[in-house]
Amino acid sequence: MNGWWSTLLEDWGSMAPSSWLLLGIAALGIGITKSGFSGVSLVHVLVFAYVFGARTSTGIVLPMLIAGDVMAMLIYGKDADWRYVRKMMPPAILGVICGWLLMDKLDESYYRPLIGVIILLLAAMQILRMTKESWFTHIPHSIWFAWGMGILVGVTTMLANAAGPVFGLFLLAIGLPKKEFVGTAAWFFLLLNVLKIPFSWNLGLIRPQTLLLNAIFLPLIVLGLWVGRLIIHRIPQRSFDIVILGFSGLAAIHMLITGWYALR
Repeated sequence: MNGWWSTLLEDWGSMAPSSWLLLGIAALGIGITKSGFSGVSLVHVLVFAYVFGARTSTGIVLPMLIAGDVMAMLIYGKDADWRYVRKMMPPAILGVICGWLLMDKLDESYYRPLIGVIILLLAAMQILRMTKESWFTHIPHSIWFAWGMGILVGVTTMLANAAGPVFGLFLLAIGLPKKEFVGTAAWFFLLLNVLKIPFSWNLGLIRPQTLLLNAIFLPLIVLGLWVGRLIIHRIPQRSFDIVILGFSGLAAIHMLITGWYALR
């Protein structure tokens, strides 16, 4: 026990109390995200990137996301639509490999604006789909759309653990009902995030010290999932779609602004 505590203090003991508070809020946000509010991933992506740096934060957050995925799967997994898990998994894995290769070549200051542009374009497309439905009758169910979105999911999840809004917009585009939306996302991200472990370990982003930090925030992830579950049962389908779209748009705009300042 003393060795566990001394290791933790050695690596993270110098962090300011404000940083611990922000990380606690972000861990709560992970739980809420896993209850179905994919756009809320803005919270943990930005907070962990702010405290640890965009690249390092991906390995710290990944085990926490997996813990949330396991709990979400146990609660919502029975409602998953496995057609879309199977359809999206192969291109997503390809995207993870592309993101892994990019991580050693792409400056991390480019991560956020790049992902922000992608999410904003997808959100704009979804608004058009909702207002001009006849324009997009066949696109969401086409093979090229699924593969394009799947690769984007894989790249964004590897670069910044920010694929929640991308996958959420895909599920909105195909018109998946709320319960199936949450169950499908739970299983999809559980499988994809577990597959990412060897890549993050290879890059040195997951270490025993980061796993100790993960353990501290686990209760807050559970609390966030419980809070999200209470909220999601009280929101009608149309309102749920608008909330997902709104959070996704805010995430994109914030990533663009912070990324632009980082590049200056």
